[in-house]
Amino acid sequence: MNMKRLTRRGFLTENAMGIGSLALACLLNDEKALGSPRLLPKDEVHFDLKPKVPPFAPKAKAMISLFQHGGPSHVDLTDPKPELTKQDGKDYPGEVTFSFVNRASKKLLGSPWKFEKRGECGTEISELLPGLAEIVDDVCLVRSMHTGANGHEVSIRYFHGGIPGVLGRPTIGSWLCYGLGSECQELPAYLVLTDPDGHPVDGVTNWSNGFLPPLYQGTVLRPKEPRIFNLNAPPALQGDVQQHNLAFLDELNRRHLEEHPGEADLEARIASYELAAAMQMSAREALDISQESKETFQLYGIDDPATREYGTRCLIARRLVERGVRFVQLFLGGQPWDTHTGIKGALPAICRRTDKPAAALVKDLKQRGMLESTIVHWGGEIGRLPVTEGASDPTNCGRDHNGQGFSIWLAGGGIRGGQTYGETDEFGHRAVTNIVTPNDLQATILHQFGIDHAKLTFLQNGREEALTAGRQARVINEILA
Repeated sequence: MNMKRLTRRGFLTENAMGIGSLALACLLNDEKALGSPRLLPKDEVHFDLKPKVPPFAPKAKAMISLFQHGGPSHVDLTDPKPELTKQDGKDYPGEVTFSFVNRASKKLLGSPWKFEKRGECGTEISELLPGLAEIVDDVCLVRSMHTGANGHEVSIRYFHGGIPGVLGRPTIGSWLCYGLGSECQELPAYLVLTDPDGHPVDGVTNWSNGFLPPLYQGTVLRPKEPRIFNLNAPPALQGDVQQHNLAFLDELNRRHLEEHPGEADLEARIASYELAAAMQMSAREALDISQESKETFQLYGIDDPATREYGTRCLIARRLVERGVRFVQLFLGGQPWDTHTGIKGALPAICRRTDKPAAALVKDLKQRGMLESTIVHWGGEIGRLPVTEGASDPTNCGRDHNGQGFSIWLAGGGIRGGQTYGETDEFGHRAVTNIVTPNDLQATILHQFGIDHAKLTFLQNGREEALTAGRQARVINEILA
């Protein structure tokens, strides 16, 4: 047998994934450079979803995000621009920030829809959003959002993960569940309600746990019934037989975990099995909207084919936070607000589908006394330009991307309703007053949950990571009640 003599250096080189890596892990652990949590005021924590007390008194305990992929056109919906209407068809007098050179023109496109003052606050809202008009006194309309980027993915990742365009970061829902756990141990803390038409742009990264333990990833509910498969155990395993099996499995899991302390993936896997068992009863009840009244069905538009699907998901979102779920997201398939062409038909269609259910959610939460402690967010990653795209065909034209200035709205959770905040310029192209970035929004949301955005951190590769990633961010105190 041919034996090759190895030097010490050669041995370590050929075993880089063995003893060498173990030695490195030991050194990193000694220097506290491995991934570990810095959760609120405590350093020694376990990864779990048990409810935790925030550092200061919270205004909100749950959040529902109605994310509108594609970029709703603020100048047609929430931000009226008389000067834009007046100069319709003329050249834009300044520099347009295009997403792609030569795709859009410089011809101004006045909104074809009328705006009216609504509610006691008198906020002007487009005729395309009659639902929002009915709840405007409960809503804070932010008209000065700014990402500084016109692309979809780059701005989506900014809103969700804190840095423009960067993949692999935890989303805001993951951070909230990491920091606060959940008030419900029978349902996932972070639930995602996707569209029957498919995943949104950027897919599963919209609800990624990133470098946080997998326990904090968003759990996707199926867009059609059954929303969760296999909730019922086979008949032969139900009752006492199942309980004995689960108890024995739990004992084996605990022994295994004791032999492998600090294994985040193992802890998450055990927790997911335990949650799956608990969900057999709780999830079935939470997702059963047949228990709701006829009036509630009418409120959400479930009796109307145009609003039935989105209204059902909005109602499920209310039922989930009602049962202690921390964070719920609703997404649309693809990017239906991306109205590059045919805006005169496409924009009214997506408004008809989503506006009434979104307003119903706010109304329903309010009448149940839940709006005070639940933040509702509505908005996309970008807006639309004031100039036209496809100017050669005015009957089928649209608007290109605009990340320089656009609108979102917030309600509940200590956000003061009946107000507008910030402004874009006279044409709606750029935010010019009280500019709000996604980092500002993230800092404000965490503040309402009783958390300082700079102090909720996770030690990743020797670096303290936070949702706002050390970037400039401020709590928007002016919009708080």
